[in-house]
Amino acid sequence: MSNPVGIAILGAGRWGVHLIRNFLNHPQARVLAVVDPHVERLNSARSQFNLDDSVILATDWQDIKQLPGLEAVAVATPAATHYALICDALEQNYHILAEKPLTLDPAECRELYQRAQQRQLQMLVDHTYLFHPAVIAGTEVVQGGRLGELRYGYATRTHLGPVRPDVDALWDLAIHDIAIFNTWLGEYPIQVQGIGRVWLQPTLGEGGNSKLFPKGLSDLVTATLTYPSGFQAFIHLCWFNPDKQRRLAVVGSQGTLIFDEMSGDAPLVIQQGCLEPEGDRWIPSHQNREVVRLEKAEPLGRVCDRFLELVRHNGQAQESGAIDSSSGAIATELITILTALSHSIQQGGLPVQL
Repeated sequence: MSNPVGIAILGAGRWGVHLIRNFLNHPQARVLAVVDPHVERLNSARSQFNLDDSVILATDWQDIKQLPGLEAVAVATPAATHYALICDALEQNYHILAEKPLTLDPAECRELYQRAQQRQLQMLVDHTYLFHPAVIAGTEVVQGGRLGELRYGYATRTHLGPVRPDVDALWDLAIHDIAIFNTWLGEYPIQVQGIGRVWLQPTLGEGGNSKLFPKGLSDLVTATLTYPSGFQAFIHLCWFNPDKQRRLAVVGSQGTLIFDEMSGDAPLVIQQGCLEPEGDRWIPSHQNREVVRLEKAEPLGRVCDRFLELVRHNGQAQESGAIDSSSGAIATELITILTALSHSIQQGGLPVQL
């Protein structure tokens, strides 16, 4: 067995603590440092995970970037900081695991991806849902033709906070559903439309991008994606709803595949059924409900597993699948879609071609 990979986690906020937990518990990782500008977060991480003195706690990346034994960096900082941090880490020849979104600019995404390739370094983007057992199983259902002719899809992702000060609800939430639709369909949208409503933050907070959000941060967003096949996906996003919803569906001529995270006992279901003519009417027929059996696995744990596997085997992962969908190239495509949706929102919902 090879030596554990020395890793530093940049960011000890809401998502960073999950990365700390996973890497601390992973036999092929050794957490060397945790970096966060907020001392109280560092102290909280030390207490929560009972970190010993061998784990360096620092408020500045510059203080630990040449740490002996460091091989990889997990970035869970605000999106606007990603580009500079990842550029610097790649210059130090470190492998990168980046929280989504990779950056807020498609050109920056492409540049980072190219830099990683040129240096033969791994750069995995944490699109966690693509490692979810329900999404992996759903891909087999959709692409296996079990739903018949695909008609349309819809997704709802709502909750009451947290409200981010650096990006709007679109950038915080939509990337999950877009990634799932793209993966299930095996297609990339050719046109997008978006409409946003701003209530809480008409001005940007720290780290905001004025080009993307000139009128403030949208709390409510509705988005429409049109694919080459004619399939359309309709997405509803809001961080202002007391009712938490995490539901995505693909509707076909023979049935609907439903991924509902809030349904703990049956998160992935095929609701079979079609309409058949009877005289001058259409009658529901062949109705049935099938619960798709899933593996039990933490998606983020799988992300960490695959990242360490790639680092340890120089990119020669033993399996494809979700890892391919989380490469720098796919991350760039997703940021391109989100950027186009932001432009549509700025124009009052006009269609934007991709």
